[in-house]
Amino acid sequence: MKISEFPEDLRPHLIPEPTGRLVYRCLECGREYGIDELLYTCPNCRGLFLLVDLHEDRLKEQPGSFWRRLFDYRKLLNVPALKGIFLYYELIAPVIPLTHIVYLGEGHTPQVAANADLAGTVGRAFAFKNDGQNPSASFKDRGMAPALSYLNFLASQPGAGKILAICASTGDTSAAAALYSSYLGDKIASAVLLPHGKVTPQQLAQPLGAGARVLEIPGVFDDCMKVVEALADGYQVALLNSKNSWRIRGQESYAYEVAQWFDYETAGKAVVVPIGNAGNITAVMQGFLRFHDLGLIDTLPRIVGVQSRHANPVFRYYAEPDRGRRVFVPVAVTPSVAQAAMIGNPVSMPRVIRLADEYTRRAGEAAVAVVEVSEQEIMDAMLLANRHGHIACTQGGESLAGLMAAVRAAIIDRDEYAVLDATAHHLKFVGFQQMYFDDAFPPEFEVTPKPEYQNRPQLITPKTDKPEEKTGDLAGQIARLLGLTPRPR
Repeated sequence: MKISEFPEDLRPHLIPEPTGRLVYRCLECGREYGIDELLYTCPNCRGLFLLVDLHEDRLKEQPGSFWRRLFDYRKLLNVPALKGIFLYYELIAPVIPLTHIVYLGEGHTPQVAANADLAGTVGRAFAFKNDGQNPSASFKDRGMAPALSYLNFLASQPGAGKILAICASTGDTSAAAALYSSYLGDKIASAVLLPHGKVTPQQLAQPLGAGARVLEIPGVFDDCMKVVEALADGYQVALLNSKNSWRIRGQESYAYEVAQWFDYETAGKAVVVPIGNAGNITAVMQGFLRFHDLGLIDTLPRIVGVQSRHANPVFRYYAEPDRGRRVFVPVAVTPSVAQAAMIGNPVSMPRVIRLADEYTRRAGEAAVAVVEVSEQEIMDAMLLANRHGHIACTQGGESLAGLMAAVRAAIIDRDEYAVLDATAHHLKFVGFQQMYFDDAFPPEFEVTPKPEYQNRPQLITPKTDKPEEKTGDLAGQIARLLGLTPRPR
């Protein structure tokens, strides 16, 4: 659609110029730092940052109705730098020139409603938002797009030189980081640290295929994270884990898209999110809060975080009803099919606490809840969803299991509509599905397959050696097996 065809009052705002003033603000001591440095924790107190626009009040000069119309009409533009998550440019990357935006097709993933059978089984109407349909097949692309756009902008400055981007990962982060880094060619070198033997072959193939330097170390994700944090503290590298505030900014787009899907009517809605490293639930809460600040939405939807019993520090923290007695204690994780959940010390926990407090202050104590599910429930829920037309990964199964746990606990009202985060594509986790079908889970996973969910191919062989009769013989066998009715003659 040509700009001349848009409403006249919106035309000057469709293609934005860089504005605003972004700073890193420490959640602990409140100090602020310029974004021209590669910083991830406060040099003063080691606290986590939030990326804050000191001039964001300028956005409030326009009413929420203006922003709703702008974001809705901007969908019709054929400008790559304003597609996907960058549709919300003013909220995500207002200081990055459009010429440096890296857009690979991320964002605006579909929201697929559960059919009547599945909704009836669960006891609530709901939909999966399929973030596995992002370019690298996971939600991590949402944060990686602005993080690499920012590095692209930094690399263009005189004397910047080549930048090394590094991350720890259980699979999805490394795939996204390697993909977006490779798009920038010689400007950015990419290295990823993975826990040896704890990443699916499909996920390992992605950073290798994108040309990243892949390094494996013994242990779990938390061990990898300690190493990359040490590297980011001691060397000039760009850290691409969720400590990176640009990552959180990009992942806020999930909340923006959910609101826009419902025409900004978020009353009576609940969003169910796997917690993992806690960056995603942080971003979702912050996204809804910012839309609320600008008047795009009037009501904050309920947020339900989900953790596996095999990695549940956030659930344990909020299980203490007395705020004054809550103490965050990291846990030692045990194997989980939801591999992104195998994090016993989520780096974004300080952000979770701060934002959950603000969220509940505005929307009430019941507006944020955390539930716990078993590995058995995760696998069963994933297979249940996918047998009803979805492409949920194990984290999507975790979300569905979390919804069912929330229904049992009466956390979600009967008339609430839930949106479940399927964070990655089902095909990344087919190994766990095959283990379920083959009853091959090691005991530590605590998964016993249900026969009704197991599925295997069945070989049909001809019962005749005559070539001219083989086709008819096979067709007859299959017809009898499937109970087909012959056509009337």
